[in-house]
Amino acid sequence: MTYTVIIPARFASTRLPGKPLAELAGRPMIEHVWQRALASTAQRVIIATDDQRVFQVCQDFGAEVCMTRTEHESGTDRLAEVVELMQLPSDAVVVNVQGDEPLIPAAVIEQVATNLKNTPAAGMATLCERITHRADVLNPNVVKVVFNAQHQALYFSRSVIPFPRDTEVTDAVVARSDWYRHLGIYAYRVSTLRAFTAWPMADLEALEKLEQLRALYQGIQIHVEPACAEVPGGVDTPEDLAYVSALLGG
Repeated sequence: MTYTVIIPARFASTRLPGKPLAELAGRPMIEHVWQRALASTAQRVIIATDDQRVFQVCQDFGAEVCMTRTEHESGTDRLAEVVELMQLPSDAVVVNVQGDEPLIPAAVIEQVATNLKNTPAAGMATLCERITHRADVLNPNVVKVVFNAQHQALYFSRSVIPFPRDTEVTDAVVARSDWYRHLGIYAYRVSTLRAFTAWPMADLEALEKLEQLRALYQGIQIHVEPACAEVPGGVDTPEDLAYVSALLGG
């Protein structure tokens, strides 16, 4: 199966400035992400950045890197620019791997690409994991997703969905129920990606601050499936960086 991984690596970060170049076990974080992507079956791995420092470091460790504009509002917009610069065909599949996930398993990159390839009606594919803690169900920073028997996304929300009408959200209820956390990895058909960035922001997207709702609003089918391997959290803060560094022996 043929697909391309694109890794957005934006230098600016409010909580962790210069995040792509933060050191983990003696190497920049973006190199760890790149190596995880190389371990997948992707035919091509491209790092997309808006900063010359990141560009040079990535070139130095041997990555294919693409310089993009600085004004992009999201990683999806950055992906779309790379798709145009590389002149990828409309039926190609690209996987967006976040540049701050140095522990992402290669197997889930393969999984999300395969799911999209095997679901012709879908324009996008993504992954989820079962929520096992009450605090995560109630946390608006943990995005929840519900999907149907055909693994089509019905909705994504920061709210408690599904909502238990007749009971409180307790540890016991969470243990026997199916709440799913959305994982921020996407596979796109290039035709869908091009259309996505041309559409205006949907009201749902503006309210929830979740850009995947733009695709649902426009009628795009999004395939959703539980990840085949545990996906550790990304690096957003200095505390996250120290934790992941310890895991990597740094």
